[in-house]
Amino acid sequence: MSNRDTLFSTPVHKLGDWTFDERVAEVFPDMIQRSVPGYSNIISMIGMLAERFVQPNTQVYDLGCSLGAATLSVRRSVQVDGCKIIAVDNSPAMVERCRRHIDAFRASTPVEVIEADIRDIDIENASLVILNFTLQFLAPADRLLLLERIYQGMKPGGALVLSEKFSFEDAEVGELLFNMHHDFKRANGYSELEISQKRSMLENVMLTDSVETHKARLRQAGFQHSELWFQCFNFGSLVALKAGAA
Repeated sequence: MSNRDTLFSTPVHKLGDWTFDERVAEVFPDMIQRSVPGYSNIISMIGMLAERFVQPNTQVYDLGCSLGAATLSVRRSVQVDGCKIIAVDNSPAMVERCRRHIDAFRASTPVEVIEADIRDIDIENASLVILNFTLQFLAPADRLLLLERIYQGMKPGGALVLSEKFSFEDAEVGELLFNMHHDFKRANGYSELEISQKRSMLENVMLTDSVETHKARLRQAGFQHSELWFQCFNFGSLVALKAGAA
């Protein structure tokens, strides 16, 4: 049973920038379920995508793995020989808990959990790479470089899952979906104070892109095919494919 997220239920004297620290790690499962519409759908569908794309004797990367939800979904779904999952996060609190979660579930596919900046990780022999609400926390200037490295390290026929919070080029639609997301959080028991404090902490740290920007960047990185496969309000997930060997 995860702890309930009450981190911002009382006024915080000095709101700094958001960090994935011990306090956030402690309540993260509850926080993400109540804050990200469609999150559990995305996690279970990542498992289904893994069944299609993970090839024998290749690696799966979960970049920005937090507590390992996507890693566990892949591990439950994949039964191929010689596959290894590499889960990476730069938060010591997340990594420590992720290792415990992985160890709690016995499975044949090995998982290596690494505490590191995802920009420093070599991507090699990958058949599936997951960026589940991770890219939005990188400096915009670093995003294309990371996607290019993923593409270079991916086997033909491999796939990238890219889940993000979106901004919208149409301001009216953007405002509607932004407000609907706030309705979603209110319906899940967050107060106006919690919503506004969290938003002000995230605004310098989480810089969102439009779906069009993501697709253009994926194309620039080399991915010939990409499409939005899931969206709920201003959250969603794209899949990008590296063409198979000719």
